[in-house]
Amino acid sequence: MPLKQLKIGTRASRLALWQADWVKSELEKRHHGLKVSLVKIKTTGDRILDLPLAQIGGKGLFVKEIEEAMLRGDVDIAVHSMKDLPTESPEGLGIYCITEREDPRDALVSRGITFASLPLGAKIGTSAPRRQSQLLKVRPDLEMVMIRGNLETRINKLESDLLDGVILATAGLKRLGFTERISEYLSIDLSLPAVGQGALGIECRLNDSTVMEAIGFLNHQETNQAVRAERSLLRRCEGGCQAPIAAYGVIRDGSLHLSGFVGSVDGKRSVRGSICGPPDLCEELGNALADRLLNDGARNILRELYRREPGEGI
Repeated sequence: MPLKQLKIGTRASRLALWQADWVKSELEKRHHGLKVSLVKIKTTGDRILDLPLAQIGGKGLFVKEIEEAMLRGDVDIAVHSMKDLPTESPEGLGIYCITEREDPRDALVSRGITFASLPLGAKIGTSAPRRQSQLLKVRPDLEMVMIRGNLETRINKLESDLLDGVILATAGLKRLGFTERISEYLSIDLSLPAVGQGALGIECRLNDSTVMEAIGFLNHQETNQAVRAERSLLRRCEGGCQAPIAAYGVIRDGSLHLSGFVGSVDGKRSVRGSICGPPDLCEELGNALADRLLNDGARNILRELYRREPGEGI
């Protein structure tokens, strides 16, 4: 029997609603007669905005309440930014689809100034230790300022907090129509993206075959393989939101090319590497690159980081 209705659990930010509404539109176009509704759920991460994520529990705080609603049967699926997801799902749930990736790069929002032209000691807003680590490696003079909040809030901090620039994900800026605010797209070589950046994940109950069949067409195989490789690297490194870990995979000429980065928060120490292989071995490639990075110095960097109290120095 065809599915008649489906409920999508989502955060209530403008970006989260855009993402969920896009999935809703695609489902309704594919399945005529299917009624799809959005259920807004406020997460712990949305309520606590004055502390670094590492200090309050990490990425899982943006999905916990939504996953609990799915396990209760209050919603059928959830739409997440893949970069916001922990590497493990609760028992009974899983990321069944990963959509085609939007532009994965970071972007500088400033007053028209490029990264290389930022003045000495410029104040840069970011919520990501991996951005901080990579940018300080190139420009140790920068003053990094921790900012939280939705996309519009962080853009507005350019003026309200007297910042010289804010670093944000290009994908979110494009989806919400803020492309004109971008002063520069940062190259992958300068700022390797967050794991999963630019891709959406659709989570569901793994025993709900009717829902899984209905949403399966949204999966983009190449993005799925690339993101699974990135997440395998992150999982192997046991990286949380406080760890400056980045990874980016792309399939070119039939091969998966994966790059990874682990650094200290101050940017003074870092390890970067890459690997290439068959896309169907994506998780094995992620594990192999993680092991290489760990052996090349990342293990010591992460050991020192995790010896601190959560959030200290971030």
